[in-house]
Amino acid sequence: MTNPSHNTDANPVAHDPHDSVYDGLLVNDAHWAFGTDFEDPLAGVDTTVPEGMEPGDLAAYCLMLGDDALILSHRLSEWCSSAPDLEEDIALANIALDLLGQARLLLARAAAADPSVVPALPEGSPVPAEDALAYFRSCQEFRNLRLVEAPNGDFAETISRLLVFATYRLALFERLTQSPDAVLAAVAAKGVKELTYHRDFAGRWFLTLAQGTEESRRRLLAGLATVWPLRAELFASHEVEARIGVDPASIAADVDVVLEQVFAVSGVERPTARALAGVEGQTGRDGMHSEALSRLLAEMQVVAREHPMGVW
Repeated sequence: MTNPSHNTDANPVAHDPHDSVYDGLLVNDAHWAFGTDFEDPLAGVDTTVPEGMEPGDLAAYCLMLGDDALILSHRLSEWCSSAPDLEEDIALANIALDLLGQARLLLARAAAADPSVVPALPEGSPVPAEDALAYFRSCQEFRNLRLVEAPNGDFAETISRLLVFATYRLALFERLTQSPDAVLAAVAAKGVKELTYHRDFAGRWFLTLAQGTEESRRRLLAGLATVWPLRAELFASHEVEARIGVDPASIAADVDVVLEQVFAVSGVERPTARALAGVEGQTGRDGMHSEALSRLLAEMQVVAREHPMGVW
């Protein structure tokens, strides 16, 4: 989740053409998985837990929102070099980066609110708390919605998912700007601008695909039908959400208004597919996930787990 800083030299020294630019990575068998000089994303911010909030509840809520952003960011990044054209390739990558930024702040907030949520690592490990939460939790410890972990499918399916998720998250963040927790309120305020673009990008493509060719419309309807059963989980009230943040049930009507507008202008009927049930009443917010998340995490976490003491 962190990136190495880049150094520029106005007067570069000539190098032997036979030298490899990667040789430095192998000096003294140095590991490179993590940096050691990155700023704390919450440096200088008052992270005191507001009176009346339980630190554990605040941390759990931030993990829910942070995990949603982290996992969907990874899914969208899978489109790099594979989107329909270069412009959409860059757009999806930028949306993924926006969500990754939200995830970093929210996971850092969770760690600051309740350090006990951070996985234990070897003594002296340079891994920042937000990276530890991203790379060293098991599948059952993630609290993201199942909507964001599902495989991408084709472009039309990705657009359908992004439209539903961005519309939901924008409505959520608009209300979260009034959170008594200053960090959550600030993250939400910044996120509103980003999510407005995410929603509008998806909405424009939804319309384009719906009114394009027979094949684009067929794919869009199939993608929407695949996504729709996972939509209901977005609005299922979890006790932590109700206590600490915004009860998602309270924004369902607002989200539906926007989606109905998009459907109407696109000439698409609202899907009628039944909601995907949980397992013994548990869903993604409870740590109950599909096999797809296990596969995603195996790919996302492999370098970090291989080199838990790694440095750049």
